[in-house]
Amino acid sequence: MYMKLELIVLPVTDVDRAKAFYEQVGFRLDLDKAASEDWRAVHFTPPGSGTSIMFGTGMTSAAPGSAQGLYLVVSDIQEAHTELTGRGIEVSEVFHDAGGLLYHGHEGGTLTHALEGQGRLPGVHPERASYGSFLTFRDPDGNGWVLQEITERFPGR
Repeated sequence: MYMKLELIVLPVTDVDRAKAFYEQVGFRLDLDKAASEDWRAVHFTPPGSGTSIMFGTGMTSAAPGSAQGLYLVVSDIQEAHTELTGRGIEVSEVFHDAGGLLYHGHEGGTLTHALEGQGRLPGVHPERASYGSFLTFRDPDGNGWVLQEITERFPGR
């Protein structure tokens, strides 16, 4: 069987605020449709991605901000940092994970949370290893995104 992840539903409190944020990040707006006062769907796709996000009114019973660990892959983490901050998005500093390839930390509620105890070390991975460098940001509701630099994929990917 062949399965492909297509869509992730994000829980948000204010649809228009979330829409403005994801436009600011640079995601492509695909759809903004309201069928009634109780149901509205806003659909965005990150640049170059085959997977999209959707949020709106009447979309999910999940608590706003509860979506965490949403990964976006970039080819140059420092360039991504520069572009996002240039767009006015509050992002963490670039970091690498002390434990290996996958960031397993937790933000503790803010982007400026101390590095101690989180397994985060400042700067890009020392060997600039593919899968090794990260940055994070949150949408206005606190849904958490991780950008990961991948320059060469593992075999079979």
